[in-house]
Amino acid sequence: MRSLGSIRKVVALVFLLCLFAVPAFAADPIKIGEIATVTGDFAAYGVAEVESVKIAVAEINAAGGILGRPVEVIMYDCRTRQEDMVNAARRLVEQDEVSVVIGPSGSGLCISAAPVFNRGKVPHIGTLPTNPLVTMDEKGQVRPYNFRICFLDPYQGKMIAVFAAQDLKKKKAAVLYDVSSDYSQGLREFFMKSFKEYGGEIVADEGHRAEDVDFRAQLTVIKNANPDVLVIPTMGKCLPLAVKQARELDLNIEIIGGDGYGDFMWEIAGDAMKDTYWVSHVDKADPTLADFFRKYEEQTGTECMEFMNAVMAYDSVYWVKDAMERAGSDDPVKVRDALEATKGLELMHATLTMDEFHNPKDKDGIMLMSDIEAKKAVFFKKIKP
Repeated sequence: MRSLGSIRKVVALVFLLCLFAVPAFAADPIKIGEIATVTGDFAAYGVAEVESVKIAVAEINAAGGILGRPVEVIMYDCRTRQEDMVNAARRLVEQDEVSVVIGPSGSGLCISAAPVFNRGKVPHIGTLPTNPLVTMDEKGQVRPYNFRICFLDPYQGKMIAVFAAQDLKKKKAAVLYDVSSDYSQGLREFFMKSFKEYGGEIVADEGHRAEDVDFRAQLTVIKNANPDVLVIPTMGKCLPLAVKQARELDLNIEIIGGDGYGDFMWEIAGDAMKDTYWVSHVDKADPTLADFFRKYEEQTGTECMEFMNAVMAYDSVYWVKDAMERAGSDDPVKVRDALEATKGLELMHATLTMDEFHNPKDKDGIMLMSDIEAKKAVFFKKIKP
């Protein structure tokens, strides 16, 4: 049995521990919502975004928070399903009463929840949704509470067309796209339009659905059309599967894809990734990103493979911080106004200025090239079409 003195020492120690465990912040937290595809076909993208938001929030809180208040993130997994996206948006807006929502990356997901954010007057930032309808409705009017930190499909569709026609000197293109994806359909449309303007011809245009895993029938049609370049504007697991099956059918031409690229593709496609090129929003080898990637690896124990999603999510948090500080408030309407007025904001990956449709203005695009030796995509060139 312990002596009374020992018990008193234990009590005193516990008291001191409790005393020093009191948070440094006395104010209520600023609540930021996050929706991510933590499970489902886009899980790799969503996990990278969640981890990156954690890094940014930890840094901000360690430096004193926003407006002297701690930042709290409320995250929901939308499982790559539009109905789950809408439900998550409703919970964040109506139940959790967050000041702003970040993510996810899918265009269709963001479009499906846009009415929720606008009715509830809570600003939403998409990390990598590139379809124009994310921030603009079918009538061409801006969605007041919807923003994005990435460039759009018309921009990257033209990038692919310019690269195929001018850099690779290709004349005949084939397209394999996901008919169930707003992202894929949009990117296909804008590529085809621009490629024709540069004198190219579309010799095959084949569709599939997101759940498909066998693309041999479509790829056989494409092979018989004798293209000199194949464009695959999709994302998720179907992307590397399509690349692998194309090579198995001896379709050994250059393949170009959009920003759906992720290093996870090498696990599925392997050396089939040879002679493939991918649109990117960032260059992973950019030295200004090195510290972030080091922190990511320290936090997760893994290399940051879906680096585009990670960087966009991280910088979205700092964009929110800047907007709230300029607004002097976490009131959603005031935050929205500040997001809209963003001009010349230096973020980790780029300088951000919003245009009238809540899209980044004049951001450089990057083409990556698959490096068989390194088993990853590496910087090839910058493109601003």
